[in-house]
Amino acid sequence: MDGLGEILRRKDFDEPPEVRAIKEYVRRYYNEAEVRVTMQQHAIIVAARSAALIGSLRLNLPKLQEAAATDKRIMLRIG
Repeated sequence: MDGLGEILRRKDFDEPPEVRAIKEYVRRYYNEAEVRVTMQQHAIIVAARSAALIGSLRLNLPKLQEAAATDKRIMLRIG
């Protein structure tokens, strides 16, 4: 049985390219705004504290999807 240290050494902690692309897109087009991005099996969840930012992202979902180069559903959340 592997110990916790051995399991963590094998874990890949790099951001998936979709997450990196979404964060970069938001920083570039929304004045350095920060979002949290969570990957799930069939969806990508983008969360931000600003309702205005989420509303604006909702209008630009096709561009965000293109920037991430993914077919997964992108869900937006405030909080």
